[in-house]
Amino acid sequence: MMEQTAAGDEKYPGKVCVTGGTGFLASWLIKKLLCRGYYVNATVRSHSPDKKKDLSFLTSLPQAKERLRIFIADLGDPQSFKAAIEGSVGVFHVAHPIDLLGTETVEKITEKSIKGTLGILQLCIDSGTVKRVVYTSSVATIFPKEFSGDDGGELDEESWCDVDFMKKLNFPGAGYCISKTVTERAALEFSEKHGLELVTVVPSWIHGPFVCPNLPGSVHSSLGLIFGNENQIKYGKITPMVHTDDTAEAHIYLFEHPNAKGRYICSAVEVTIEELVDLLRSRHPDLKLVNPESVVNRAANFKGLSSKKLLEIGFKYKYGIAEMFDDAIRCCKKNGWL
Repeated sequence: MMEQTAAGDEKYPGKVCVTGGTGFLASWLIKKLLCRGYYVNATVRSHSPDKKKDLSFLTSLPQAKERLRIFIADLGDPQSFKAAIEGSVGVFHVAHPIDLLGTETVEKITEKSIKGTLGILQLCIDSGTVKRVVYTSSVATIFPKEFSGDDGGELDEESWCDVDFMKKLNFPGAGYCISKTVTERAALEFSEKHGLELVTVVPSWIHGPFVCPNLPGSVHSSLGLIFGNENQIKYGKITPMVHTDDTAEAHIYLFEHPNAKGRYICSAVEVTIEELVDLLRSRHPDLKLVNPESVVNRAANFKGLSSKKLLEIGFKYKYGIAEMFDDAIRCCKKNGWL
C-alpha cells in the first residue's frame, strides 16, 4: 500500500484514519502509525462548550506536525466521519461508546455503536480508496458463560459471548460485553455482505505504557493491587494480558498482511494473581500492595485464550508481563499517579 507524496519523489505507506483518537489504545496506535511513516487522520469527539479539549499529547507526537490531522466526529452521527475517511487507504475503528455513569441503557448504547460502526463501514465503501478496515474488538466478546471453575476449554476466534446470558447478569461490565459483541457481529456480517475487507482484533486485558493524559481504566484496574481498588481488579485464577505496544503493532500487522481475514485474538500471556504478587514485590518493592486474598476470583476465569491464528501468519509478541507492569508503573509515576 505504498503511495507517492505530493512531491511525487518519496513514498509513504499511505493515509489512514483512526477513530476515537484520544483513547488509550488509539493514541498509542497513532504514535506507532506516525513512526511507521503513515499520514494519520484522527477523529475525536467535539469539545464541551465551556472547555476546550487539550490535544497536545497527540499534536506533540513525533512527526505529528507534518502528518497528523485532527477531525471532529461522533458515533451518533456517522456522516461526521466522512472527511476523515476520504482519501484514506485504511481505517482503524477503535472508538466505542462507553457510559460510565449509567445514564443510557444497554440497548441505547448498543444501537449507537452499531449505527456508528456500520455507517463508518459504508463510508469506507463509498470512499473508493479504503482497502481494509481494522476493527478493535475486546476479550469481552468471548467471555465464557461460566465465570469460575476449571472445566472451561480453550477459547479461540470461534468463541463468542453469550449475549442472552449476559443480559441476565447484574454487573457493570455486562452492557459493554453485550454492545461489543453485537457490534462486532454486525460489522463482520456487513463486510461479508458488501465485499469490504474487514479484520477484527480481539485484545485481552491491555496493560502497559500510555500517552493519553488520563489514567486508562484498564491500567488502573491492572494496578489494582497497588492502587487498592479491589472492586476493579480484573483477575480471576488466570488472566490473559497483552502489552499496549504489541496490541497496536498487531493492528498494523493485520492491516498490512495481504491474507489477514476475520477475527484475531491478541493475547500474549496468562498470569495468576500469585504470580503478579511475586512479580510486583520483587521488581517494585517500594510500592505497597493490598491483600491479594481479598481479590481472588472476582472476575472471569480463562483456562486458555488462543493466539494461534495470529501467530500462524507470522506475528510475534515482543513484551511479557514484566515489561507490561514496568512500563505502566513508569508512566504512572511520570504523570503523578503513583
